[in-house]
Amino acid sequence: MQSNVEPPVTTLPVMTVPASPPLATDLNAPDDLAAFKHAFRRHAAGVAAITTLAPDGSPVGFTATSLASLSAVPPLATFNMARSASSWSALAVADRVVIHMLGAHNRAVAEKLAGPHADRFVGDHWQPGPYGLPVLTGVTSWMIGRIVERVSVHNNAVVVVQIEGGGMGPDDDALLYHERTYRVPGAAV
Repeated sequence: MQSNVEPPVTTLPVMTVPASPPLATDLNAPDDLAAFKHAFRRHAAGVAAITTLAPDGSPVGFTATSLASLSAVPPLATFNMARSASSWSALAVADRVVIHMLGAHNRAVAEKLAGPHADRFVGDHWQPGPYGLPVLTGVTSWMIGRIVERVSVHNNAVVVVQIEGGGMGPDDDALLYHERTYRVPGAAV
């Protein structure tokens, strides 16, 4: 037997969203963008580098602070990138990538891979690795993986990679990105 009695309706108080302080670089930025940028500038993130090959065989890479583990079994990692980024055309068709964990001693490599696209692989900071993919030298660790999914979200993409192998480099302090500056961790709390 079903009851025709409706549960009472509860009215919650309406909360207003506080305005974010203006951005120094864009005083007219909308509150949502200002809040987003302020918050993520204060969120320390590890620095990684992603490399692959363009269809013509040339090396492609960039720094990423969006690297995250998705699962251990199977071993899956994700990173995000703008589909307008100079490396996207290669990542959009690549089968495999190399994910590098960067340490404090890799700051120059992080800056190089965040710099002009044409200069990213000028120098001896990399060598061909498995499948001919560019492997950065002197990184704390690296993993090679097969891209299993690309999920488009607005003008960006989430890339899912199944890890197939990798290697370890020298032990080093973590390289962090915080408040638009590269840093190393401070004292333990």
